[in-house]
Amino acid sequence: MGNKIGAGIAALVFAIPLLIGAQAIGIVTQLFSSGSSAGSLTCTLDGAPNGAVPGVTAEQLGNASTIVAVGKQLHVPEPGWVVAIAAALQESGLRNLHYGDRDSLGLFQQRPSMGWGTPEQITTPAYAATKFFEHLQATPGWEQMSVTDAAQAVQRSGFPHAYAKHEDTARAIVAAMSGVRCEPPPAMPGTGTCDTIHAASPIAAKAINYACGQRGLPYVSGGGPEDDAPGFDCSGLTQASYAAAGIALPRTSRGQYAPGPRVPDGQPLLPGDLVFYATAGRVHHVGLYLGGGNMIDAPDVGQTIQIRPYRHPGDDYDGATRPAGPVGV
Repeated sequence: MGNKIGAGIAALVFAIPLLIGAQAIGIVTQLFSSGSSAGSLTCTLDGAPNGAVPGVTAEQLGNASTIVAVGKQLHVPEPGWVVAIAAALQESGLRNLHYGDRDSLGLFQQRPSMGWGTPEQITTPAYAATKFFEHLQATPGWEQMSVTDAAQAVQRSGFPHAYAKHEDTARAIVAAMSGVRCEPPPAMPGTGTCDTIHAASPIAAKAINYACGQRGLPYVSGGGPEDDAPGFDCSGLTQASYAAAGIALPRTSRGQYAPGPRVPDGQPLLPGDLVFYATAGRVHHVGLYLGGGNMIDAPDVGQTIQIRPYRHPGDDYDGATRPAGPVGV
């Protein structure tokens, strides 16, 4: 991929579970419910027989469904989905590649060195799609451009006319995706990983996505969103994660615990909740709950930001808060 525009804030991750059969895709994506914070929507393709598009593999359709899901959530009109899918077909064959020209990665071959995000973020399809749409929406008059010109405005490729050959396929894929039928699931348990993230609200999803993008960075005492240090301490990570979602948290774990809102004892945790640890009533650590019994946190000096169980025998767990609110779900 050619020269890129710099990236903005960390982006939203959606749950994209795929049940891929021999020749068809069943459940293809999940979208946030605009009217409920209790969970996400399970969506099934109705627009083509068995969710199939001639010449398009299940892997490609799964990635296309992610792009469409992100476009829907960001209120990008259907022509923008066509642009994004055509761009991904050209850049990666609509595959989530972990290699490319120089440091290009993912569906759109975005480059960490050009400010698009960390390698882990760029190879998260929903993040990559969100960054593409952010740049597309920031392009004046993109709606009046041809598909190839709009794609080029975002991608800045050395082959500016290459996207046109994928337009018909992209339109066929979008036609299949436009018949998505959605139903709410019974629960929002979370997966406990950064590969497929369930979240009860866009705010929680943005916070989780940011935190997931910091995996592998070192624990840095006093490290936070306003520091130049290449890492975070525990509360610096959670503060930066929610700052990426538009919520300001206090700097310390004790300060973050105090304002709540608290998750009542016995109520299930939701992805995005902050989980706190205390000794003799004094809060000393905080992590970001992912679901599945796991959290992501900056554990201690000499360790890196990582996913690990939020409870273990003999721990000092002291409760949780839900900055994304509300707690009565």
